[in-house]
Amino acid sequence: MSSFRLVGLDPAPFAPLFLLDDAQLAARGMARVFADADHGYPCRVSLEDARRGEELLLLPWMHQAAQSPYRASGPVFVRRAACRRVLSPGEVPPYVGDRLVSLRAYDAAHLMVDAEVCEGREAGAWLEAAFGRGEVAYVHLHNARRGCFSCLAERVGAPADPEG
Repeated sequence: MSSFRLVGLDPAPFAPLFLLDDAQLAARGMARVFADADHGYPCRVSLEDARRGEELLLLPWMHQAAQSPYRASGPVFVRRAACRRVLSPGEVPPYVGDRLVSLRAYDAAHLMVDAEVCEGREAGAWLEAAFGRGEVAYVHLHNARRGCFSCLAERVGAPADPEG
């Protein structure tokens, strides 16, 4: 049995934002975009790349909301009407596997205890090893080239808590 699973963001906070017009979005530091390719627009809710022509929002997101020196936010894409994806234990989808990823392991106090940059296809092995250490509570994956938050890796059996 695998020790981890990848979890997308909860779509609920994003749904009302799709009702705003472009000026309202811009006033909040957000933008509406339409994918012009089938790769390059990774949705943080569905853990899939948007397909050409799909509508997304590009917006700042507090991905590490814990009261910690590692508190952080950054840009994310979210597709309209995306459903939250919680993958099977050990599953690493193309969304991760096709990218260079940065993995950041945190303990229960939300302090970083380990980190690595690797090809996404190698992320599963690194996550298995990290979760083999009792101190690792969760791991954030980031797309290393752009530095954007990608998704949460949680210990199997732990409740989903994507914002720490």
